[in-house]
Amino acid sequence: MADNVFSELSRMIDQVGKDKGIDKKVIIEAIEMALETAARKKFGANKEIEAQYNEETGDIKIYEFKNVVEEIDLEDTDILLDDARKLDPDVQIGDSLGIELDGSQLGRIAAQTAKQIIMGRVRDAERDIIYSEFQERKGDIASGIARRLERGAIVVDLGRTEAYLPQREQIPGEIFKPGDRIQGYIADVRQTNRGPQIIMSRADERYLMKLFEMEVPEVYDGIVEIKAAAREPGSRAKIAVTSKDPSVDPVGACVGMKGSRVQNIVQELKGEKIDIVQWNEDPSRFVCNALAPAEVSKVIMDENSKEMEIVVPDNQLSLAIGKKGQNVRLAAKLSGWKLDILSETKVQAKTQEAIFNLMLIPGISETMAQNIYQSGFGSLQEIAKSTIEDLAEIPGYDGEKAQKLKDTVNELIKQYEASGKALPTAGEGEVRAVSGAVDAKSLAEARLRMELNALKTQNQNSENTEDAKSADEQELLKVRGVGETTVEQLKSAGIFTVQQLAEAEIDKLTAIEGIGEAKAQQLKADASAHVQGSAN
Repeated sequence: MADNVFSELSRMIDQVGKDKGIDKKVIIEAIEMALETAARKKFGANKEIEAQYNEETGDIKIYEFKNVVEEIDLEDTDILLDDARKLDPDVQIGDSLGIELDGSQLGRIAAQTAKQIIMGRVRDAERDIIYSEFQERKGDIASGIARRLERGAIVVDLGRTEAYLPQREQIPGEIFKPGDRIQGYIADVRQTNRGPQIIMSRADERYLMKLFEMEVPEVYDGIVEIKAAAREPGSRAKIAVTSKDPSVDPVGACVGMKGSRVQNIVQELKGEKIDIVQWNEDPSRFVCNALAPAEVSKVIMDENSKEMEIVVPDNQLSLAIGKKGQNVRLAAKLSGWKLDILSETKVQAKTQEAIFNLMLIPGISETMAQNIYQSGFGSLQEIAKSTIEDLAEIPGYDGEKAQKLKDTVNELIKQYEASGKALPTAGEGEVRAVSGAVDAKSLAEARLRMELNALKTQNQNSENTEDAKSADEQELLKVRGVGETTVEQLKSAGIFTVQQLAEAEIDKLTAIEGIGEAKAQQLKADASAHVQGSAN
């Protein structure tokens, strides 16, 4: 009966190869390995056994190989020369002699075991084929039938295998029942112990781009190129397009006649609104396009940090920002720039306040302050940190004047530090008093008052000895980890008391040079403990 079983195994090759699409060599190797395993169980685990399949005759033979020796060392693998010559007269010492075994002795159980091993190898080969197939399809769109839910993920039947649509990759609000047809983007293909795992997505930006490629012939043909896409799945999306053919309008091609093309995509995404944006190599123009339909008055760029200040008319502010900040959020994601939307009124106030602060510099008039501000220097700190070469770019300045400006600012900063007060910033002190109604006269008067106050405080401080410390400084020095240098660093950040240190934000402390997050946390904790100890 075993012969019938093994003859069955030989007939499996063509059938499995045809049904599963597996290479015959893989099946043959699986059969040979399975029979070798079964034979070792029957004849001995230490024997050298090899199974051979003859493709021409379809026969499967099992051989035991032994080394021809003068004296037996290992019973399982050695054979004496005289015994070997009874099987093959031409054999010599050192040869390896193959002795055919009777496959019928394996029995039905061993043959069934071999069959199971073969089917296991066939399953592994089938998994490898599926993995390779879907690895090539990664980045494409697949369609299948929703079968069941597993921990929030939808299991999708793709025919030969199943895919998973995790909850995070689903469009919020979408509901699929078993039996519903479902389409998604093949985002990832992983090989696991249980076989290939295919991850689908309906929330990925690439899914939106692929839908346009399927729906718009110009995109499929490469005439219209999709540069970027940004989505808040189920709500709104933006896609940036450009054309390689000047005669083809990329936006119009994607919209289609009476919006037919984009509407098909909107329906597939369950009503997700889609803004199609004209891409531009100039980042500022591209961002303006991305913020449409809002009108933009001015764009201020910082290429080093990839940040933009977008100035819009007051009545366009809410439109530019969008509901719950959605419009600017998508525009930022689409462009890759950090965007800050400001109204013209706010920018005007910010400009006036910056000019006010610059007029605190001795000898700086309103016109000079405007020139400095328009050259990109909006505060005393920015001037202090700038190079002489950068300052020399200010209209009316050369290297010598730039050096003098920087020295004057550094001296003014020292005066404020000596006075125990923070440097003036927009919206504080006299700035608040004149905000929204700044003119040259009020600015000059405010500047004069602040200069006199700073000078008065400086004179008072100079009368004290260098070693004399204020009560607040003495108290700060009692906090563990706070020395002379740390006190000066804290004062430069506007922190003058232990209470202020205990209540300071971590971000404010880590902004101080030399203070990392760990030290900031420790300083706050020790200051809080000191405050509590003093209260008790």
